[in-house]
Amino acid sequence: MTAEEGRPGRALGDGTAPAGIAPLDQAFDAGSLYALRAAVAARAAAAGFGRREVYEVTAVAHELAANAVIHGAGHGRLRLRADDGFLYCEVSDDGQAPADGAVAPGNGTAPWPAEHGHGLWLAGQVTDQLSISHGPGGTTVTVRFALRSR
Repeated sequence: MTAEEGRPGRALGDGTAPAGIAPLDQAFDAGSLYALRAAVAARAAAAGFGRREVYEVTAVAHELAANAVIHGAGHGRLRLRADDGFLYCEVSDDGQAPADGAVAPGNGTAPWPAEHGHGLWLAGQVTDQLSISHGPGGTTVTVRFALRSR
């Protein structure tokens, strides 16, 4: 199942993002969300985003990761990369229950809820594009932020 919603182009940053922004590929769980936010904020700043935009990128990444922890498997993976004028943030959850037998709320069997007040709603408000895919292998949410004016 894929849901995709485009937003009118709202450029972030000043369009001078360096071409060689190092991608981020980081596993996370409830205990590592702080480190994940710090890594995302550093990459967003390196991409040329201003203070407000760094906050927005970091908040969206945190909300998506928190959804994976709370409503999914209790852990996941975040990938962040700059490509073709956009910063992409992908958060995936394998949909499997935590190894210690604890079951996260929602037990990882249903897609993350997209109701008002949830992290997905926030992500949809501040990103250029949002897509959600869910299947037997888990849930993946990808958001896109424009790096430069179109």
